[in-house]
Amino acid sequence: MASEKNVDLLITGGTVLCMDADLRTLENHSVAVDKGKILDIFPDGSAVYQARETLNAADCIVMPGLINAHTHLPMTYFRGLADDLPLQAWLNDYIWPLEAKLLDRDFIRASALHGAAEMIKNGITQIHDMYFDMPSIADACSQAGLRAIIGEAVIEARLSDPASRKALGTKVLEMRRRYWDDPLVDFDLAPHSLYACSQATLEQCAQVASEHGILSHTHLSETKNEVEQCLAQHGKKPVFYLSDLGLLALPAVYAHAIWVDEDEIALLAENPASIAVCTECNLKLASGILPLSSYLKHGVNVCLATDGVASNNNLDLLAELDVTAKLHKAINEDPAFLPAQQALGMATRNAAKALGISDKRGSLEVGKDADITVLDACCLNGQPLYNPYSHVVYALGARSVRDVVINGELVLRQGNLTKVDEAEIIASAKQYQTKIKAALH
Repeated sequence: MASEKNVDLLITGGTVLCMDADLRTLENHSVAVDKGKILDIFPDGSAVYQARETLNAADCIVMPGLINAHTHLPMTYFRGLADDLPLQAWLNDYIWPLEAKLLDRDFIRASALHGAAEMIKNGITQIHDMYFDMPSIADACSQAGLRAIIGEAVIEARLSDPASRKALGTKVLEMRRRYWDDPLVDFDLAPHSLYACSQATLEQCAQVASEHGILSHTHLSETKNEVEQCLAQHGKKPVFYLSDLGLLALPAVYAHAIWVDEDEIALLAENPASIAVCTECNLKLASGILPLSSYLKHGVNVCLATDGVASNNNLDLLAELDVTAKLHKAINEDPAFLPAQQALGMATRNAAKALGISDKRGSLEVGKDADITVLDACCLNGQPLYNPYSHVVYALGARSVRDVVINGELVLRQGNLTKVDEAEIIASAKQYQTKIKAALH
């Protein structure tokens, strides 16, 4: 009999969706995890391991953890505050004034912790965040056990003093040094949008990103008004303006990118650009529907995101998958458009490519980080099961997320958070609700 190998975790008996280059689907397989990495994926009973902890994944789907490519984590406490409004009224009349009154380190950390916990319970193992006060967000994500790439939102109004402008970009390097020993957090550069940053600021962002190899994260063409404003001020469509600034030639994630034409999409395809699709938010704010078929036709890398909870109003990436796949079937008048397996790739493989982490995450492969989501399919809405991809996208939903492993650690076990107290997080939200209601008046 072969000698036993000691490992930290075994996930046994599941249907494994590898989401690798071969898109392997492995029934009745086990995943061995050790020291934060996937050590082995093997047919049940074909290898011998002694595990510190074992998860029985019979009747479960085992897949790569979902990656949420565009979020505003500390806005979680603004859920439901300003619904049913146009984007600019939502921002100018509610969100930005409230942020000016309320934001401090305690608020940001508490709200970010709430959002991080919600993400994990929804099967999300990594986020790409844009907000203010990177250390508070980093500490909250690390506390919950959630991976995050965090960007400090660059907005012209916050660069009024020379010191702030001089620190643009160097803050990212400082954060990387500060958190170098934390495997869960990294940082990037987040110029908020073309309308919130001057040309000089955007050019400076491009220079810093180029010099230091930093990923950029920007809102792009979310509304018709943004496009019209860019044309009026710069005489160019937004994507061509980005090209002139030097940003487009650099790796970047552009959120929304709804109001773009074929010429702009073709230019995006020639550059290391990825688009973060935020379907539910865009529908709710009536911002529009992005031309997904054109993006795919041109070969642009498209990933999936929830945006912030204040404009969604949830952090459920599986719900985004469902709505996105169905919506674009309808508008393309083609039920075969964006099949479930391809849709799931947007929240795993494609998102990892967008964030420059394909060598580490986005698929279940030996040697990659053990970021794994387990969905329980032994339920009324999960049986009978013929096609696991179909079930993930159309049937199961976040309520079926049973276990979540991040960096080899079980952060959600049988639906229960292991690193934070859910009751305490809810109590904190209720306390802040009183403060926020007072600030509204």
